[in-house]
Amino acid sequence: MKLSAPRSLHVIFSTLLCAAFSAIPAQQTALRQHGAILVSAKQSRALAIVDAATYKVIARVPVGEDPHEVVVGSDDCTAFISQLGDGTLQSISRVDLVHAKPLPAFNPAPLRGVHGLAVHGDKLWVTAVGSKAIGELDAATGRVLGVLGTGKDNTHMLWISRDGKKMLAANAGAGTMTVFDLNEPRVNTGAAQPYKPNPQPDWHATLLPVGEKAEGFAVSPDEREAWVGNADGTISVLDLTANKVSASFNAGTLGANRVRFTPDGSRVIITTHTGKELVVVDAHSRKVLKLIPIEERGASGIQISPEGDRAFIACPRDNIVAVVDLVKLERIATIDVGIEPDGITWWDGGR
Repeated sequence: MKLSAPRSLHVIFSTLLCAAFSAIPAQQTALRQHGAILVSAKQSRALAIVDAATYKVIARVPVGEDPHEVVVGSDDCTAFISQLGDGTLQSISRVDLVHAKPLPAFNPAPLRGVHGLAVHGDKLWVTAVGSKAIGELDAATGRVLGVLGTGKDNTHMLWISRDGKKMLAANAGAGTMTVFDLNEPRVNTGAAQPYKPNPQPDWHATLLPVGEKAEGFAVSPDEREAWVGNADGTISVLDLTANKVSASFNAGTLGANRVRFTPDGSRVIITTHTGKELVVVDAHSRKVLKLIPIEERGASGIQISPEGDRAFIACPRDNIVAVVDLVKLERIATIDVGIEPDGITWWDGGR
């Protein structure tokens, strides 16, 4: 089975329904103009929808226990929120973003402890910490379509390429990264039998050693390189064309937590669990450009605006999201989204 086309018929149909039958609130027009950020607040058990221009919280939507990462579906009106529960929970929360209301949760059984999320077409890919695996789900129904085992502790964050043929997962408990490559179906060249594609995806796994407690990573816009944050403050650089570790360097951090490239690929933003600053690194020279003071007790999720002019930083121990001007390289605003913000992503307002 090949991955479905990026926009299957039922995803397109759900998008049309979202546009046709939604009583769009007054704020929706504004959000469509300049976008929004979505932030999961773990202790508040809520998803905050924040106007990206005014920094005002438009809505706080209740979600399930222990929400972590958040991603927007291909229909552009549904958010998926992972629920970890120390690897025990079997639930993925969903939110109708247009109406700012909760939807029935998905049960990804037998997978447990969903954390990392990635969307490709009509599929939702997840890491399952409690199952040491990656799951492939139907994004419309929540049905588990397949499972890829990593066999490693705390398989945490997840990325999938634009063509859906490469995945990258961080195994935070093992200090490794797993690269999955989708092999093309083998063609039967014998004259006696017609060609039949392999009915199941054939994924090849490559295990790469990185640093201790490596969980946050980022892939460059050209998808040729990944930077992995390690607990000792180093960054491991992966060559994704050759599936190997190509370099390692010290980023001057107290323990890298999350990593994010700017849209133009020129800079990399790094948060730390315990450090007080946001680390800005030149992607080409790999030199630290600036340490920007944000909060006192570490930071987590990062979201950069599509224009690359601002970064939104979740600071879970200080219960705020810090807004950083990436042109002036200084903090410019603070947003109160709820208790213990963590996962954060961009929503274009349902355009």
